[in-house]
Parts: sequence; structure tokens; C-alpha cells
Amino acid sequence: MGSRPVRLFWPLLCAIVLSAVNSSRTGPEVIATKGAVWPKPQQQNSSDNYFILKPQKFMFKVLQNETCDFLLSSLKRYWNIIQGNVEILDNQRRHHPDRYNKKSWLNDDAFSGYLDHLNINFGEKCPDDLYPGADMDESYHLYVQENKFQLDASTIWGILRGLETFSQIVYVGDDGLTLQVNSTEIVDSPRYKHRGLLIDTSRHFLPIKSIYKTLDAMSYNKMNVLHWHIVDDQSFPYVSLKYPELSDMGAYNKYTKVYYPEDVKSVIEYAKMRGIRVVVEFDTPGHTASWGLSHPEILTECQIFHTIGPMDPSKNETYALMTDLFTEIKDLFKDKYVHLGGDEVDFTCWMANVDINNFMEKNNISTYEKLEGYYIQKIVDLTDSLELNSIVWEEVFTNGVKLPNDTVVHVWRGDWTTTMKKVTEAGQPALLSSCWYLDHLSSGGDWMDFYYCDPTDFKGTEQEQLLVMGGEACMWGEVVNEYNIISRVWPRASATAEKLWSPYMKIDNEDDMNDAARRLEEHTCRMNRRGIEAQPPNGAGYCD
Repeated sequence: MGSRPVRLFWPLLCAIVLSAVNSSRTGPEVIATKGAVWPKPQQQNSSDNYFILKPQKFMFKVLQNETCDFLLSSLKRYWNIIQGNVEILDNQRRHHPDRYNKKSWLNDDAFSGYLDHLNINFGEKCPDDLYPGADMDESYHLYVQENKFQLDASTIWGILRGLETFSQIVYVGDDGLTLQVNSTEIVDSPRYKHRGLLIDTSRHFLPIKSIYKTLDAMSYNKMNVLHWHIVDDQSFPYVSLKYPELSDMGAYNKYTKVYYPEDVKSVIEYAKMRGIRVVVEFDTPGHTASWGLSHPEILTECQIFHTIGPMDPSKNETYALMTDLFTEIKDLFKDKYVHLGGDEVDFTCWMANVDINNFMEKNNISTYEKLEGYYIQKIVDLTDSLELNSIVWEEVFTNGVKLPNDTVVHVWRGDWTTTMKKVTEAGQPALLSSCWYLDHLSSGGDWMDFYYCDPTDFKGTEQEQLLVMGGEACMWGEVVNEYNIISRVWPRASATAEKLWSPYMKIDNEDDMNDAARRLEEHTCRMNRRGIEAQPPNGAGYCD
């Protein structure tokens, strides 16, 4: 992908970080919050009164008689997450047994009692066979109050988001000896329904375990779409049942650097258990060099330059292969959306190919943009016939391709406010990624750049704003692999996650960013404790 807008916010970075809570030169740059939620809920009422959670006695209680493995495994996973705090407590208790035995909290007026359970009130039948979708209901209502410890949600997706929130409001008390939960009521739901992260497994192959860890981190940030850019020019790691030669010849290693259908299914199931959709991208007609190693007939021969270019839109063989491949994808991937790509198509080879120019003349195609439109239209019609909804990169729209009303335009280039206006003005749904390119690196806490960006920052009418489905942070794979992808993505993508979940907030002063910096400091340490190697967000500091 190309460049994104120049960052404009660095002059504020030092001022905000250096002024955040602790102005001295000793100690951490930012003092972390305790028990604050990331991303910030829609509504939260809390007090200084607190309960003490005893890990060895705590349990989830499902109020309904009917349950299922999906729910039970989710409760077990979050029970284990809460138990993960015990190591901190044990260290303190070993070193300070006298302090613990005194139970000083009993003399604290803010102490409200012990929290030994959380009721789970689940409003629908328990679905083991349900997969997340674009319109899933992720809302929940959480009570931790004197007479009510309960999580209410209408769907399993709301239960998952509520469990994540509950796990975050549990924190180690200042004494280091107890787990505490402030008296809290939270009513929450996402601002946008599409909150995604793009990973690129063509430039560098990512083992399944790395994708699992990415999905874990996404769930801790309430992101709900893994955009899997699975193949590109450099390699074709997807093992097609119909065309195994694509990966046999196109993968870096046909035995060890490939994703078999069983691997794809395991990623989809792992994602499902965390309320995350998997939307696959097969980017065409450009970015297809690896396809040509086994199927050169579907690519364009650059007759003057003696090279191979994009897919050949003039050949029936091209569409026959794409029909078979997308039919297979529909059966394997569970989501109703598929990303068709369509970006950065170099027209040079089309210009140099006599057969393509003859085809254009015969079919009254006057420009190469229109030739691309001819190809994309046929692919969109193909996915439509398979009852799949399409997502395309913005060039498809800006080149004038007539798209079905439900085709989503994914905006990624520099002048994104203008493009978002044009896309939504035309009645197309839109996704934003322009200001959330994680492969564009800067030293220090550049999460603030991402935090300043908001999908509504274009002059759209109310109806046009409603066409914004959300957005995605993008981690292109040229300089990341299994060893550094987690630390490159997190907690920088956490900024995107909050902008897409939480209520709109206009950032007017340093105090607004100070609050986010303190909460992100805590959230990063929280992810670290859960095994996510997120990098420090704000400068000097520490994690308990």
C-alpha cells in the first residue's frame, strides 16, 4: 500500500506525555490508572467504594438452566485471566505475611464486602454453532454493586465483551495484597460495528500461534474483525483444494509456509470463541505475481518488457479460476464478506499488450481505468452470485467502477476526508484505514497520532455518517514477522480500537489525552500480564 497522511501531532506529544500526572524527572512518565476500562465504555458510573475478590472462591454463575460449551469455555478462559493476577498477590504475601494477616481493609470505610461470584444472565439460546457477523449485538450491562453482581446481555457476543470489561475492572489494590473491584455500573455497546486489524501473511509468513496471539490481543481490545490479507505478489501460502499448485509453486516453502484448510478452520474457530470475524482478502487484479508462478496464463504478458503484469481481464481462463477459487472460499470461510482488493494496479503491461488493446477496442473500453472496472465488475458480480458481500480498496471507486449499493469501499490513501465524503455521498458504505497504518513507524508514543484520528472527521451529513461502518488498523508485513508483530501492533492498535468502540470525544486539551495515556499505560501492563508483548506506550515506567 502507498503512503498515508503526514503526522501532524508530534508537537503535542512531548507536552502531553511529560505533563501527564507526574511532572518530576524521577519516576514513571505516566501514572497508570487502576481498574480503568479500555476501550472506554459508553456509560460508566463508579465510586470509591470497593469489593475484594478472593480468587480461590470466585466463580461465574449462569442463571439459565441451558448452557453450552461456547459459553462455558468463555467463562473458563476469563476465570483463568482473573486468576492470572494471583502471582502478584502471592509475591507480596510471601514478603509481607504480617500485613496480609492484619486485613487492614476491614477498617476502611470504602470497603463494601467480598465479591465471590458474578451472575451471567444470557438472553438467548446457547449457540455452539453460531459465528460472529457484521450485525451481531455486542451490547451488555454490568453491575458490581452492593446487592447485585451481574452481567446481562442478549447475545453471546455481548457476554464476551462484558466478561472482558469485568476482567479489566479487577485490579491489584494499593496494598499489593488484594484484588479489588470498585462499585460500578456499566452500560456499553460499540460505536461502530466493524473494528478491524489487517495482517499480511504474504510478505512474511505468520505461524498459526502468532495469529492466535493476535486474536487474543484483539479480544482484549474489543476488536471484532481480523482482515486476513492472505496472499500477495511475494507468496501464495493458501493451500487451495482445487488449485494446490498455487501454493506448491507460490509459497515460500510448500510444506512449512502454508495454510492448509484445517489451519484456516482453526483460526476461524479460535476467532469465533473471541467474537471475532475473519474476513479474507484475495487482492486482484494487481498484487498477483505469485499466482503466475503456477498459472501464467491468467496474468498479462508485458510483450515489450518481457515481464508479467496484473491479471489479464480479457481471458476466460482468468474468470474460470476466480470462480472456482471464490466458490471454495465461500465454503471454507464463514463470513458473508470477502475483500476483493483492487488497489495499486499498474496499467503498463495492459498498455503494452496487443491482445488486451484489441479486446478493449472490440468491447468499446476506452481507458485502462475502465478496463479495470470491467474486471472488477465481473468479480463483484461473481461474489454477488455466491451471496457474498464485497469490500474493495478505494481505487475501485475513484476509478469510476459502478458498484452495487452494498459494496464497501475501504479508504486508505492520504486525502481521506475528501474520499470518505465522496464515497458516502454516492451512497456506498465505507471503512477507514488511512490514519491507522501501523507499518509507518515513529519513535516514542505514536499511538497518539492514531488516537487523534476519528472516522467522522469529514464534512458528511447525518445520513452519510451512518454509512461509515468503522475502520481497520493495518499491519503490512514487509518488516514484521512472528518475532516482532505483537510489539509493533500493540498497544498502537489499541488507540484505533478505542476510537471505533467508545463515544465520540473531541480532544480539546492535554487533560483529554492525559486520561487516555493513563488508561493505556494500565492496559498495556494488563496485556503484558496476559502474555501479549505490547511495547511501552508513554516512555519510562513499570508494570507490577
